[in-house]
Amino acid sequence: MNSPAYSIATRLASFFATTGKWLDYLQPLLALGLRIHVSWVFLNSGWLKITDWDQTLGLFDTEYHVPVLPPHLAAVVGTFGELFFPVLLIVGLGGRLAPLGLFAVNALAVISYAHVLLADGFEAALAQHVLWGLMLVVLTVYGQGALSLDRLWSRRARMASGMTW
Repeated sequence: MNSPAYSIATRLASFFATTGKWLDYLQPLLALGLRIHVSWVFLNSGWLKITDWDQTLGLFDTEYHVPVLPPHLAAVVGTFGELFFPVLLIVGLGGRLAPLGLFAVNALAVISYAHVLLADGFEAALAQHVLWGLMLVVLTVYGQGALSLDRLWSRRARMASGMTW
């Protein structure tokens, strides 16, 4: 079976396999980049809220329509989420719970501000939330990557227990 078509197909398959192996080395850097980028956005938002708490409470009273929670409790919970989950995500702690928690904060922001984000002229703002949500889904499904404290600690625990897998 040494036809020219078979030879080309074999070379292409080998090329794609080799390229895939090289691209695998970029996975930890991509995961780290996603973690830092999306965390930075939410840390900035949380920092802005905490530095002018009176304005934050005012926004939750009048502008943000958080379902179920009273406005002041929603302000505390939302700000906490914007400051807590990004820190976990940046250092790679909390496994898949950290990006999932931040995804929930993002989803709640979209729901609470839907009357603005779904209005004409705010498509780009909504698209940003969708992009952040997609990044967080990727990190939730695939994990935080090799450049995380979780991975470092699990590797150390395996080595200490004599496991090699």
